[in-house]
Amino acid sequence: MKIGLAGYGKMGRAIEEIAIERGHEILFKSNSVFPLNQRDIDSVDVVIEFTKPDLAVQHIEMVLGAQKPIIVGTTGWNEQIYKVENLVSSNSGSLLYASNFSIGVNLFFELNEKLARLMNHRSHYKASINEVHHTQKVDAPSGTAITLANQILENNETYFSWVCEEGTEPHTTQGQLGVVAHRIPDVPGTHTVTYDSDIDSISITHQAHNRKGFALGAVLAAEWIVDKKGIHTIKDMLKDIQAV
Repeated sequence: MKIGLAGYGKMGRAIEEIAIERGHEILFKSNSVFPLNQRDIDSVDVVIEFTKPDLAVQHIEMVLGAQKPIIVGTTGWNEQIYKVENLVSSNSGSLLYASNFSIGVNLFFELNEKLARLMNHRSHYKASINEVHHTQKVDAPSGTAITLANQILENNETYFSWVCEEGTEPHTTQGQLGVVAHRIPDVPGTHTVTYDSDIDSISITHQAHNRKGFALGAVLAAEWIVDKKGIHTIKDMLKDIQAV
């Protein structure tokens, strides 16, 4: 498969390594010096996009306009989801996006949903989310933390909204879920969901040791989407891929 990379930072290099290991060819790598609009999108089978929130939607528009499928790992652009849905529909295109492509994180999401349902109506427990990333991560909270928070809102009737502060516990009112985002140099990405009471605490944690899990998930998504149409999420892919 011929792959184009929109974004060639640490994540792009990790994707390149995994893609080549799996027998694929990287035809182009775009970055701030050589942007995507200067690359031959027609020459590839799929584009994998990991850049910045302010670039993601224009990249999606370019790739869909070239009638090529796109895998989007950039987070922080979801307020434009309706525009993206229209772009996919009007171009009869293919797009798969995820807040996190790690298979381990997506198993963690399943645990989070299950725990939220188990804790429903147990009002003596207070839920919170703590996420830690390196200082180069531009969005706070992370897309993964937002997914975790929204899952709790969807599966636990105690919470109706979430609020985030960077580096400190946010003030919350009844029905609000607190999210703390830490940005610290040279740390592994870590997400912890905690239910705390006067009696005890229950926590689940995912810590990424490196980028390989994210890169593998993105390449698997690129392999999966080639013959698909419409908007998909990693959950759709994982229904088909039982073992990786």
